[in-house]
Amino acid sequence: MRNKFQKAGLVMTGIFAGILISLNFSANADRVAPASLPVEELRAFADVFNAIKQGYVEPVEDRKLINHAISGMLTGLDPHSAYLDAEAFKELQEGTQGEFGGLGIEVGMEDGFVKVVSPIEGTPAFRAGVQSGDLIVKLDDTPVKGMDLSDAVKMMRGKPGTAITLTIMRKGESAPVVTKLTREVIKVQSVRSKVIEPGFGYLRVSQFQENTATAVVDHLNKLAAEGPLTGLVLDLRNDPGGLLHGAIGVSAAFLPADTLVVSTDGRTPDARREYRVSAEDYLRGRTRDFIRNLPPFAREVPMVVLVNGGSASASEIVAGALQDHKRATILGTQSFGKGSVQTILPINNNSAIKLTTARYYTPSGRSIQAKGIEPDFVVEETENGSSRRVREADLLGHLENGAERPAEAAKSDPNAEPTDEDQATTPRFEMGGADDHQLLQALRLLKGEQIVQNGEDKS
Repeated sequence: MRNKFQKAGLVMTGIFAGILISLNFSANADRVAPASLPVEELRAFADVFNAIKQGYVEPVEDRKLINHAISGMLTGLDPHSAYLDAEAFKELQEGTQGEFGGLGIEVGMEDGFVKVVSPIEGTPAFRAGVQSGDLIVKLDDTPVKGMDLSDAVKMMRGKPGTAITLTIMRKGESAPVVTKLTREVIKVQSVRSKVIEPGFGYLRVSQFQENTATAVVDHLNKLAAEGPLTGLVLDLRNDPGGLLHGAIGVSAAFLPADTLVVSTDGRTPDARREYRVSAEDYLRGRTRDFIRNLPPFAREVPMVVLVNGGSASASEIVAGALQDHKRATILGTQSFGKGSVQTILPINNNSAIKLTTARYYTPSGRSIQAKGIEPDFVVEETENGSSRRVREADLLGHLENGAERPAEAAKSDPNAEPTDEDQATTPRFEMGGADDHQLLQALRLLKGEQIVQNGEDKS
């Protein structure tokens, strides 16, 4: 029997090595020479594969085992790398177009559970009170522990009109929060705007989709049509990010041509590059240059950008670029700190892998990763403070900053036990509404008035 296992193991080593060679060549074509394969480790994999095939209590398909192996390789790297089967890959593509069926939650994985990064405004999850940092432990009667993120997302998405019950662990709550949600067609309107009062405009970007930058220019023109502006508030709070070229396009609406927006640095040559205010970087193959329709005031009007712990990835790129170039003042609380680049690499059977390939850096060379954007003016969400939000540095297995000195890294301990103050929650409010404390302070700042910062009036 032992010889039988060894022979089968050698065969599986050859097969799996062939698979890896195929994937390696397709993923690295025209980049770098593929690395040598770890034969001993592959033999161990093949032994485990064969043991499962011959001895597991129930038959298991080869495809399922291989898919789980690929998924495990990726999810063990960091919270954002993942295997996308055909269905998950299709859903990802649909999500960037701004329409899909589901609950409206941006999620990640934390210690085997689904963790909410941010609910999307106007969706079932947002209306039900799902909060950033919530830990989803059960979907209907199915425990989430140990479930792949793609499988959990599949369960949460589905036919509009159907219901699902979420069991949530929330900091500050002594018992699980159970809420029943009805799925809807999630049409994320990523941009909205209004004139708050004469001369002052409000522009909110809730997600960076394929057409977000075009929509920003359209909304700026609508604001201009209502009268001259002397101040503009760009609201990026609870914006979980999205497409890189969308962030560059939004930045292009406020920065001069050829200005550096963001740079990336990784191991491969194509992961090391700069992105600027240029049609090549924000159009990505499209022919109509929407920046040509930009109203003249957009690159001159005084600006305040609002951020909080739910501002992540693409929204941090925009905030960092406007801050570094002193184009806008950043107000709010420290952002999420997701400063890593995920590249989608299609593989066979219409599936793909989402692989972290680089770190983002602001124009001045600051790494966003696990640190985020620090506001110029720290203003809490309400007069009574802000709710404690989970950030990138709190996620197990997160990518390190890459630019921090050891002394800086030691200033905070993301694994420290939360205090009562951390666990306190604050009342919910409508962003852009009459009771929006941070927006009120942004307006006062634009008018040159004193603002309330950490409980004190400051000029």
